[in-house]
Formats: sequence, structure tokens, C-alpha cells
Amino acid sequence: MKYRLVLILFFLFNGIQYATASKLKSDPLAAQHLLNFFENNDEMQREALVYLEKNWSNAFIPMILEVIYLHRDPRVNQALVSLMQEMSKQNFGFDFNQWYKWIWSKPELITENYADFKAGLYKRIDPKFETYFAGRYESDIRLDEIRWGGVQQDGIPPLRAPKMVAVEEASYLEDDNVVFGIEVNGDVRAYPKRILAWHEMFVDEVGGQNLAGVYCTLCGTVILYNTTLNEVNHEVGTSGFLYRSNKLMYDKATQSLWNTLWGTPVLGPLRGKGIELEKLSVVTTTWGEWKRRHPETTVLSITTGHRRDYDEGAAYKDYFATDRLMFTTPFDDGRLKNKQEVLALKFPEYPRGQMAISIDFLSKRPVYQNNLGKVKFVVFTDTSGANRVYEAKGYKFKSFDGNETITDKEGGEWKLYEDRIEKSDGTKLQRLPYHRAFWFGWKAAYPNTKLIK
Repeated sequence: MKYRLVLILFFLFNGIQYATASKLKSDPLAAQHLLNFFENNDEMQREALVYLEKNWSNAFIPMILEVIYLHRDPRVNQALVSLMQEMSKQNFGFDFNQWYKWIWSKPELITENYADFKAGLYKRIDPKFETYFAGRYESDIRLDEIRWGGVQQDGIPPLRAPKMVAVEEASYLEDDNVVFGIEVNGDVRAYPKRILAWHEMFVDEVGGQNLAGVYCTLCGTVILYNTTLNEVNHEVGTSGFLYRSNKLMYDKATQSLWNTLWGTPVLGPLRGKGIELEKLSVVTTTWGEWKRRHPETTVLSITTGHRRDYDEGAAYKDYFATDRLMFTTPFDDGRLKNKQEVLALKFPEYPRGQMAISIDFLSKRPVYQNNLGKVKFVVFTDTSGANRVYEAKGYKFKSFDGNETITDKEGGEWKLYEDRIEKSDGTKLQRLPYHRAFWFGWKAAYPNTKLIK
């Protein structure tokens, strides 16, 4: 058989007896045998290959893929790929995306000690990784979908309490540079994409609240979280791992892993505690437009304490230039291109529903009204292309001048603010949580999302 030939050439070893493979979910030895491939011991590697074939289960595949991903010996990796192909009858070679697509298309099949295997494997990269997985047998997401992103914990360094400067001090910015704007209790700030893309997170006190702005560059999402819940401030960071091409956060106190798009802990001590962080709103706009609207704004200083190429468009230049993904997801949905931007909506009042609205669709409609469950909302898109979402309640809106004046269908005039729209008679409608995302990332997090395009 093909695999046996590779094994013989690989080890120049004869006389091994092979038995019929059996499919088992519980196998305490398979994980250890796979970890033995890193011991640089031919005898141990030989025994591991024999054991895996003799006791074969497709539950070994996620572990083998992770070993290959980290291993540097091409002989070992070729032998493992050949074993997987022969035993699974799949011919994907070293195409990781195809292997993952195949295993994710089926119900999760992993060994009972798979989490401990991940702990033993990834502690070789960062000892902190062991805490993420050791003994974590219950998870809100598939463990075989948790993939290492290539860095240590906080290897992409978050900006903690970063220096902010006034408009006149931000000479490094051009008016067409993309910024993420926020206003919290009157505290107005801008975070340029050209800086935040290198750090993927800022953690700070803004407007008297503990906040984390989380930027997943791979899925094009900036989400602003209030990190204090029930008088506990969850100090979050970048875990180094991904779920469906979206970064997983961790919290310093418990080392639990958090789903960034959900705002909930999914693995570790905080999982299952009913914790969900409050989402706030982020405006994606240009520096010129943001400072025009908010001349009092502060903006992230280019003096971050880190050495990076902070030129506009330098970060992830090649990734943003194509529609290809760096890490695959279980879903393909060709209704939009992978990296086409959508306005992502999910409201606390209707937790089971989600909506994605194409930014191209909104760019042609300065005023767009709809509902998600019982939540009636309105989206206003200004002349720069920035979107803002507010509750609509029973009002119907007719026009928006692209700046700050809104007219409803009864002829009433409203003024647009970041936190609300306000009618001339004092009636106020509050802003709703929203952010932008790449279509594929939002779809991967919420497979049943409604799409407006």
C-alpha cells in the first residue's frame, strides 16, 4: 500500500506487522504518540506511526494536521499525510484547507483527550497556551476549529491606555486615511486603521468606562466592548488562536478563551457563566470627515512604543488586496465576495437574529429602514460613506442631507448626533450597536444571518 511504501522508505525499517484499523473516539495513547514526533527519536516516531495505523480513527486527523503544521521535518510530515490519505480515503495532500473543510463538514469527531493534546502541543510555543486547553473538555465551539494564528499570547501587542493627541498634533494623518471613530459619554476618539491593524486591540478607559476595541484584521471587524460586567472588569488580550478566521480573545484573570464576535467566553473557567459583554458602536470613516464633525476629537498617537510601518495601507497589504482567505471557514457563500464589507447588526433585544447589509447597498441609500425581530431601526449613510444606526420606533424617515439634517415623512426635522438623533421638539432616538465586517467573517460567526444586498 502507498502509505507502507512511504513508511519503509522513510525509516528504512522492515518487519513491522500491521493490523486492521479500528475507529475509536476514546484513545488515551494516540495523543502521546503524536507528541512523540517532536522528540527527534526515530524509534519513537516509528512506533507512533505503527500505533496510529493499527488503532486508526478519523478522530486522529485534527491532531495530525496540527502536528504537521508545527513540525519541520518533511519526512515526518510526508509520512503523516500519506497515513491520513490512505486511512481516510481522501487525497488532499498538504492542502490544509481541504482537510479542514472535509472534517468540518461532518459532526465533530475528536478523541476524548484532544484538549489535553492541544495543551501539550502548543505549550511548546508559549507555556501560557497550556492553560487554555488542559482539562477543558467542555466547549461552546468545536475544538478542532480552534487554530493557532502563528503568534504567542499578545504576540500582536494590544495598545493598553495608548497615548492620544489633539487634532493639530496628528500631522502624520491624511484626510483620506481610514479611522474608527467612537464617542462614549462625550469622550470622542479616533483610531486610525493604519495603526490599529498592527495591534488589533486597544484597551483603555473612555468616557468613564473600561473598553476594549477589538480589530480582527482577517475578518475586517472592529468591535467596541464595555469590558465591565456585574462590577467585574474583564481585562482581555490577544490569545494567539483563531476560530473561523476570527481572533479569540483571552482574559488575564482566568485565561478563558472568548469569541470576539460574540463577546462571550467559549472555553475555560468563565464558559457557561452567562457572560456576554455589551457591544457599543464604531463608525468607519475618514480622518477628514471625522475631525470635521468632531474638531474636539483626540486621535491615537503614532508614538505607540512599538516599531511598525504605520504608513496607510502597509499592514496586511497583500491580504486586503485579494479575496483569498488566510484561514478557511466551514462556509462558502457566494452571494457576496468573501471580503465585501457588510454592516453587521445584532441587538440584545433579539439575541437569536442577525442581519448583514451590504455596504454597497447602503451607499446608494442614504436612508434605510428595516426591523430585526421587534427592533425597528434606521441606517443613515453620510457623504463619506460612513454608516450610523439608530432606533426608529414608529417613525418613518424620508431624507438625510448626508451631514446632520434628517427629515421624517411627517415633515419633522431631526439632527444627527453620534449617540442619538434628536427631533426639533426634543424627541430622541438612541444609537444602536453596530460595526462593519467582511461578509465571510460575519457569515462564519452567524451562519443563519439574514443578508440584505
